[in-house]
Amino acid sequence: PSQQSGMATATFAAGCFWCTEADFDKVPGVVSTTSGYTGGTVENPTYRQVTTGRTGHAESVRVIFDPAAVTYEALLDHFWKNVDPFVANRQFCDSGNQYRPEIFYHDEAQRSAAEASKANIQKMFRQPIVVTITAAGPFFAAEDYHQDYYVKNSAQYRFYRFGCGRDRRLEQIAESAG
Repeated sequence: PSQQSGMATATFAAGCFWCTEADFDKVPGVVSTTSGYTGGTVENPTYRQVTTGRTGHAESVRVIFDPAAVTYEALLDHFWKNVDPFVANRQFCDSGNQYRPEIFYHDEAQRSAAEASKANIQKMFRQPIVVTITAAGPFFAAEDYHQDYYVKNSAQYRFYRFGCGRDRRLEQIAESAG
């Protein structure tokens, strides 16, 4: 997809992409977010295919941001506040490798920033941080009904997010930081 001049791309997987998209849309300097699938082996996967856990894709969000307004490092900080970094193939109530937490870097600067950020987060916890850092591959936008789900289906979204225990768990993690 064509990108506005001066904008940059970041890609994050932090469990359910509805929640990840909602979380990143709150960040000043983020121009757009797209829910989708990355890190797998199937071209143009469908939600139904990805939910089997057999395509290798993670539910992820592509973030287009203005680096003059928000740094990649600030986006990484936001990611760490919105992920359970201690579990590999699950986030909150969603299980399977398609919900794994992962940072997909787009260049060497993002890779080294992500690794430095992970090392800093690890210093705050005794438990090992299991978030992987991987080169970004093809990103496939999810079906339209998944885009801006939290806006288009706000009652269902709030019920899901609360029922999933996402914010409760994020509070526990924040409180346990050393």
